[in-house]
Amino acid sequence: MKNLYRKGLLLALAVCLYSYTDAQIQPDVNVNVDISKTIGDMKPIWAWFGHDEPNYTYMKDGRKLLTELSQLGPVPVYMRVHNLMTSGDGTPALKWGSTNIYTEDANGNPIYNYRIVDSIFDTYIKRGMKPLAQLGFMPEALSTRPQPYQHHWKPGIEYKAIETGWAYPPKDYKKWGDLVYNWVKHCVNRYGAKEVASWYWEVWNEPDGAYWKGTPTEFYKLYDYAADGVKRALPSARIGGCNVTGGGMKFLTGFLNHCLKDTNFVTGKIGSPLDAVLFHAKGSPRISNGQVRMGISNQLRNMNNMFKLISSYPQLNSIPVIIGESDPEGCAACGMNTNPENAYRNGTLYSSYTAASFARAYLLADQYHINLIGAVSWSFEFEDQPWFAGFRDLATNGVDKPVLNVFRMFGMMKGKRVEVQDAAMYDTKLVVDSGIRKQADVGALASTDSKTAAVMLWNYHDEDNNRVPHNVVLHVNNIPVKTVNVTCYLVDWDHSNSYEVWKKMGSPQNPAAEQITELEKAGMLKMNGKPVKMNTAKGTVGLKTTLQAQAVELVKIDW
Repeated sequence: MKNLYRKGLLLALAVCLYSYTDAQIQPDVNVNVDISKTIGDMKPIWAWFGHDEPNYTYMKDGRKLLTELSQLGPVPVYMRVHNLMTSGDGTPALKWGSTNIYTEDANGNPIYNYRIVDSIFDTYIKRGMKPLAQLGFMPEALSTRPQPYQHHWKPGIEYKAIETGWAYPPKDYKKWGDLVYNWVKHCVNRYGAKEVASWYWEVWNEPDGAYWKGTPTEFYKLYDYAADGVKRALPSARIGGCNVTGGGMKFLTGFLNHCLKDTNFVTGKIGSPLDAVLFHAKGSPRISNGQVRMGISNQLRNMNNMFKLISSYPQLNSIPVIIGESDPEGCAACGMNTNPENAYRNGTLYSSYTAASFARAYLLADQYHINLIGAVSWSFEFEDQPWFAGFRDLATNGVDKPVLNVFRMFGMMKGKRVEVQDAAMYDTKLVVDSGIRKQADVGALASTDSKTAAVMLWNYHDEDNNRVPHNVVLHVNNIPVKTVNVTCYLVDWDHSNSYEVWKKMGSPQNPAAEQITELEKAGMLKMNGKPVKMNTAKGTVGLKTTLQAQAVELVKIDW
């Protein structure tokens, strides 16, 4: 058996060993995975995405990216977008979009127009995707302060320029509730009750901040009328709130108390429907000594505080929780030209951060016994923008960025999460308190299903100038068969990385057709070596790999 084990190890080296010549390669990091020790479900919390600009949905690159997102894994992908009820002609702009779902005639009677919102939801449904349907923002005809209405914000302009008439309470709450009722009823007629019942509806966005110009009490009233409209149209529909900012604990507390204990503004009874709790969690990158320094601790601290708050309500035990925006920082449309700290977005710092932060989201949810079902990556694509402009997006001009390949890896992880022993992975509390600022975080997330196991490995550091590779020895234990197939996938400077290929081309802003084809190919998830068949030794597979700084690797074992 000992010789058999060595044979398996040598075969694995041929699969996953990456040749790296830098003299700074560190001693081996040992990672042990026991697939017989489950710690929780491998819920597809990664299968949630969102963006500000809804009209990009049905545009050329938007449709292409949505098709790719729908193919990430066997589970449906949820999409959350702003401005689904905003007035306008549907022309997109940064942090803006419109559908003109509601106008009024000269006598103040409602006119409903579902053409644009239907084209958005049709694009999702055609691909097997589902809306996390946001009830916002305020149509011009309903706003208590409609002018000015459409903003003209662009990167570099003060953020409060976006705060226009769409952010104000309705002048007539009954008309607001009827708008919601009629829209949901229309969706039921168009897509069917069973389909719409599988969606989630939510009211507004960040009502504790710039997006709401009313009082908290006015927001509770807005929510009650919206929830009543949703449930009147489809009693089995699911609605929740309230997507506060990461620091909005006071507002979320008031909202939860209202839903659980206060008099409903519509029914006059105690309580309001609440089928999910939503909040945001954001990191805080900075420039330090000319280099990007990520702020993963800030994002995880937001999660920790909100999970702790939700868990303090016994009535909310097991309620679905969705992190409505879960990102390294706050402004997707702020490129690196105006915000140099956002230079992380094009390369592998974004992808390794994503692996390390999602793994901690699972662990924090375990700690507080939270039913975390989704963590929305507020990242999509921006039409007709410069190549690799540093927006927080998954693709640029139809070419996938490295970070999208981490989600492709997540799509291959299913079943149960299993125990990982890894001495080089930071304790979650330490990351929450102070981030990853000393040695690198060489960590792992592992899952198993009936005939497969998968281990995601990463070499992450908050500082991108910490360019130290690490050798990793991985043992996957208690495999129930004698022969397995092993495939390794890798995201680093040389694999699954369109950005590095684009730079080697000379960073062209008008690449030729053959260059675009090459970039599209480079943006796909690449294997590290070829798949091999291996014999196990006493149920164990041993592998050795070298992870570059900010690299992410997935080891997939099938039998």
